This record gives sequence, structure tokens and C-alpha cells, in this order.
Amino acid sequence: MLSKNQIKELQALHLKKFRDEKQLFIAEGVKTVNEVLANCPDSIQMIYALKEFNQQHEGLILKQKIKWIEVTESELQKISLQNSPNQVLAVCAYLPENEIKFDFKTHFSFYLDEVRDPGNFGTIVRLADWYGITDLFCSINSCDIYNPKVIQSTMGAFLRVKVHYVDLEDLIQQKVILSIYGALLHGENIYRQKLNTGLILIGNEANGIQEKNLKFITHQLTIPSAGQSQTESLNAAMAASIIASEFYRQLNFS
Repeated sequence: MLSKNQIKELQALHLKKFRDEKQLFIAEGVKTVNEVLANCPDSIQMIYALKEFNQQHEGLILKQKIKWIEVTESELQKISLQNSPNQVLAVCAYLPENEIKFDFKTHFSFYLDEVRDPGNFGTIVRLADWYGITDLFCSINSCDIYNPKVIQSTMGAFLRVKVHYVDLEDLIQQKVILSIYGALLHGENIYRQKLNTGLILIGNEANGIQEKNLKFITHQLTIPSAGQSQTESLNAAMAASIIASEFYRQLNFS
């Protein structure tokens, strides 16, 4: 049985302040925890799981010498952020920070400018993994990669995509980026443009790309809507999905 203090400490990891203080984050659900077990088991500090998960994974957990505590459904509900927790929650150490080695002359990537919605952010990390984008770049105030909702929505992709928090101007000074694209409401039709490798800016869900970053854009792009559409805009993840698909198509199949 979990003590009140244990529950309190686990609930605290739902907040960025305490995650940063402890350098720990939460991974939830069978799919995500299995990904961590397979890819970086050394990061796992403790597993809290229902009896059925422990029975199914006992051999692997023992082999990796991972500490685990069996919990009830009621206890799992208390320490989880999900409405319907899926068998297991793991407390993991922050992953090592990586030096930026991405080559913008041979690949394309995204710069998430103040993207703060965890669902959008996590979906874009998963999208990056799908299209073979190894590094993703974000403004300092974008959503925290270790937000439990982000971790959940990446479906394990956070283990394969390096996320760098860096000011755009600093990134431009560090790396050679010949083409900087901006996703805007009034840019050029993406389907009529010859696209190249480089960096693609995706703006905040409500305010778009920051004013200070607009000056760095060399190509303004828009996703055309049907003439009768009354929808004002797409959310960040939807826009990034369409844009990534077109970049990938042109760079690999044209």
C-alpha cells in the first residue's frame, strides 16, 4: 500500500517545478512504459503497477533489476493524470541533454514557437519520429517535453526524438540554415512551392509566430483551405502534419 507521503511525492511530479527539482518525470501506460523498458531501462527509478502488469513483465523487470511496487487500481488512479489509468506508471530520470548536431543542409525540422498545448506538442514529437526527424527545436517557453500529457501523446517517440529548447536567433547563429519557412495564414500556397531542407516555424495556437521571429523567415507558407471553409485556422499539430507530409513528399519522391 502506498503511503500518503508517497502519493503526494508522485502527484508533485505532475508539476514542472518539482520535475525539474527532482530531475524526474512520469511515464504512464503499457505502451509507453514498454518503450522505456526496451530503449532506456536505466532511466527507470521505480515502477508502480497492477498485479497483471507485474505478472506479464516480471522476467524483464527482474532482468533489468528495476525496482517496482504493486499497487491497486485505486492507488494507481490517485497517482495518475489519466482518467482511466492503464495498468502501470513509471518514474524515470531525465534523459541526457544532447548537443545540437542536426544538419539543416540535408534534412528539415520544426521550430515550435511558444507551442504550449501538451497534446499538440506531443503529437508533433510523434510526427517527427514518423518522418525520421531526429531533432526538434523549441522556444524556451514552449511546452515541457516531460509534461505527463506530452509523454503520453508521443507514444514513446520522446525516446527517439531529441528536443532542444533554444532561442531562434541563437540557433541561427549556431547552425547554417539556408531556408527558414514560416507557417502563416497569408503565405504562399505550400503545394505550389519548391520546398527544400531547412527549418519550419510553427507558431503558438492563439498568437502564431512571435513578432521577433518573423524577420528570420525566408519563405512564408500557408495551407490552402477549400473555398467554402469557414474554419479560421488549423491547430499546430494538424498544420505540422500537413506541412511535414508535403516536405517529405517533395524531398523524397519528386
